[in-house]
Amino acid sequence: MNIRSQFPILDQKIYNKPLVYFDNAATTQKPKSVIDALCNYYLTLNSNIHRGTHHLAAEATDRYEQTRRAVQSFIGARHSHEIVFTRGTTESINLVASSFGNRFLHQGDEVIVSAMEHHSNIVPWQLSCERHGATLRVIPFNDDGVLDIEAFKTLLNDKTRIVAVNHVSNTLGTINPIAEIINISHQAGVPVLIDGAQAISHMAVDVQQLGCDFYCFSGHKMYGPMGVGVLYGREELLEEMPPYQGGGEMIKDVTFEKTTYNELPFKFEAGTPSVGDVLGLHAAIDFMNATGIETIASIEAELTQYATESLQTIENLRIYGTAPQKTSVISFLIGESHPYDVGTLLDKFGIAVRTGHHCTQPIMDRFGIPGTVRASFAVYNTKEEIDALTAALQRIAPMLA
Repeated sequence: MNIRSQFPILDQKIYNKPLVYFDNAATTQKPKSVIDALCNYYLTLNSNIHRGTHHLAAEATDRYEQTRRAVQSFIGARHSHEIVFTRGTTESINLVASSFGNRFLHQGDEVIVSAMEHHSNIVPWQLSCERHGATLRVIPFNDDGVLDIEAFKTLLNDKTRIVAVNHVSNTLGTINPIAEIINISHQAGVPVLIDGAQAISHMAVDVQQLGCDFYCFSGHKMYGPMGVGVLYGREELLEEMPPYQGGGEMIKDVTFEKTTYNELPFKFEAGTPSVGDVLGLHAAIDFMNATGIETIASIEAELTQYATESLQTIENLRIYGTAPQKTSVISFLIGESHPYDVGTLLDKFGIAVRTGHHCTQPIMDRFGIPGTVRASFAVYNTKEEIDALTAALQRIAPMLA
């Protein structure tokens, strides 16, 4: 089946022009199978899970736990109880920063992040460091957007308690050498959290092969619904960490004197979950498996190469993020034009891009710019759409000169 035809939203027109959707790093569009899974849950299964004996509750619970096992298989986790459902990557990182921090961070300790992290992998660690008297250390990157691994090695010491880095930069597109970072960290006895939000839809991820201790991602960046995400955590660490939130489902027994916490993964899943979104995530995984992650990666690599060559024909356009290994993200500026102006004009051509600092202000500070225009591609995009972007920019550039 044609991939693009599975995404009904792409058929519409914006300002009487065909929609060109190049904002995939912010959120991907959803195939009809995901939309149907959401609708079917509310039409036929709507009920709370784990606590009911009636048919709807039992069926919804079964499908919810089937999704957990599907995620386990999709990322190569050892156990299904190492899969914790959250609202997204941001909540997953906050969970670890809070819970891991409460258990393992003390006065004088250090946490290492990189200079290309999304704010969601900076601020939670800053908060945790402030609470516990720890210090945040930062891995620099070069002009191409490549992390300085030698500098990382000098930052790592006996005070380091955890390393938290992204798999792929949402702004620069850089694919970081996380296997090397994990190996170096583990040799020093330091666990590693990987923010996989920008990697999970572009490449195969096997958490056991990587050896990471935590891996986080969001459903809405991998063709699934908003409001659902995943935290993978190594069983031994999750067992040691205290609960992140209190409430229903994360308890075994409650008295006013003492509460006994539930087993994994439920210890970290307080309250009623977004069941429909979790079932939609299962449909998204099915879509990616049916399409093939190798097929997705190949199509996106071809689009990125084509777009890079096309955009470089535009006078005064400069690309930020030129690492040898990168995914389907191109951040750029034209002359002295403000990215917001470029994005606003592109919208009039029916072309959706992202403008601003992309929640990576330290990257913008590193380059001394206010932000960029970001075009990001998914498996349903086409070379004809890239031609439309290039043609629009060629018309816009003289207007903004």
